Amino acid sequence: MSKPVVAITRPKDRAKKACEIVEKLGGEAFLAPTLDLKPVNSDSLKELVKRKDELDWIVFTSPTTIDSFNKFYPDFLGSLTCKLAVIGNKTGKLAEENGLKVDLIPEDFTAEGLIEEFKKRNITNQVIGIPRTLSARPVLPEELEKMGNTVLLAEAYKSLFPMDEDSIKELILKIENKQIDAITFTSPLTVENFFEITDDKEKIAKLLSENLLTVCIGPITAKVLKKYNVTYIHPDTYTVPDMMELLFEKWREIHG
Repeated sequence: MSKPVVAITRPKDRAKKACEIVEKLGGEAFLAPTLDLKPVNSDSLKELVKRKDELDWIVFTSPTTIDSFNKFYPDFLGSLTCKLAVIGNKTGKLAEENGLKVDLIPEDFTAEGLIEEFKKRNITNQVIGIPRTLSARPVLPEELEKMGNTVLLAEAYKSLFPMDEDSIKELILKIENKQIDAITFTSPLTVENFFEITDDKEKIAKLLSENLLTVCIGPITAKVLKKYNVTYIHPDTYTVPDMMELLFEKWREIHG
């Protein structure tokens, strides 16, 4: 069986593990980040730090949030006295490595999964801090407020349009020349930005559906692929390792 070439579109500083998994499973990784993440010390983050003693809960939705606090407020995490909810194993693991106790992690690694867990526990009339990127979907703060909670939303990092457009253009050329066997997307913005740089969107969507194995991390990212009429698969558990396992399982099924 030939060695599949797998395109990784996640941010560069988050892609190392994904590339390692691809190589470990017998593939070759091609890195073309369609999203860049930049920690920012915004006014809203300063306000959240100032009001940390008011918090009943804080929610970390990605490892980049933790990186941002470590960069701008290295004593913040160690001084937290509120409960902590996280989305995803990677975020939870990094929180624990920083000495924090994770009180809640949903089985479904999405905002909807976390909302469901908060509803089950009847968490209401609480002050909940959510540091994240402002380009994230509004569903989490909106639903928590509907439950009667006060949400302090803070911008901890920016989700930027990719700074290295050349690598994406090279990826598109490789897709057209049948030099890429599979492509992975780990967030809605990784898909949106990819198609933003693509000139002939319909042609590339057709190639992604017919010539490549397109794999995304979960149903939220899948919705965006659907919008561009791309055929995709995603794992039952929304993690990068599970996504890669599914990719190689499906690849072996197809190619024997």
